[in-house]
Amino acid sequence: MSDSMSGSPQQAPYQVLLYYFYTEIEDPETYRKEHLALCEGLGLKGRILISQEGINGTVSGETASCQAYQDALRADPRTANMEWKVDPEQGHVFPKLSIKVRSEVVTLGLGEEDFSPTESTGKHLSPEEWREAMKDPNAVIIDARNDYEWKVGHFKNAILPPLRNFREFPHWIRENRDQLEGKKILTYCTGGIRCEKFSGFLLKEGFEDVNQLHGGIVTYGKNETTRGEDFDGECYVFDSRVKVPVNTANPEVVGRCVHCEMRTERYVNCAEKHDCNEQHFCCESCATEHHGCCSSTCEEVVIAKL
Repeated sequence: MSDSMSGSPQQAPYQVLLYYFYTEIEDPETYRKEHLALCEGLGLKGRILISQEGINGTVSGETASCQAYQDALRADPRTANMEWKVDPEQGHVFPKLSIKVRSEVVTLGLGEEDFSPTESTGKHLSPEEWREAMKDPNAVIIDARNDYEWKVGHFKNAILPPLRNFREFPHWIRENRDQLEGKKILTYCTGGIRCEKFSGFLLKEGFEDVNQLHGGIVTYGKNETTRGEDFDGECYVFDSRVKVPVNTANPEVVGRCVHCEMRTERYVNCAEKHDCNEQHFCCESCATEHHGCCSSTCEEVVIAKL
């Protein structure tokens, strides 16, 4: 397992922090300005979303700065109980700092039917409980991420909805109720935040046995007991690392080269940056043969520019 998923975070010069917390923030814009000053003062980079319902972020910075940032948020009553996922790193994984105010910290797009996970959310399962729940013959596992994420890695036997955006899930659920009725529903995502709202939505739709992986894939991979067991491939992340390893118990490679279908973990952007830039699996041999492109169409464009 690489340093991004193991080892003592204090041993590395930098850290990556992943976090979220549903909590009332009365004046998000004022909070954003205060938060911006805090992060800039500590030299942090990353993406943070703030709304009246809470905060959702991932940042990178020097280890001491990241620890100071955690201390500052722990000292704030609004975020004192927030959980942190910490990865050691050798440098920044973000090019800049972005802090924005949004109507939701994750967009499920329910409009007037929107709700807070503090009102309704599924049962939280620890990594150990999740591993056992997956063995239940009456369980269905739903990946609550976008399709370009689960293509990189996912739990064995999970339902993988072919969706590009989180807000498409309500329609997908209503169209596929027959797969879920009477089942023990298990949902998971990267760090847990999308499942907080997604599982609550499932409860509001009338499903009764709704469960979510507490802390998401990241926590499951770090757990010394589960060691990412039965998670195939790697976990997609929204920073320069692109993906991080999860499973040291029974790992399997899920990626297949788009050209030759050979199994590969090499996940890259298409060399045709202007109209494509599609992330795809491509082995080194085919990357050379096809000029780093994901398709013959893109390759023609790139060759024409040579």
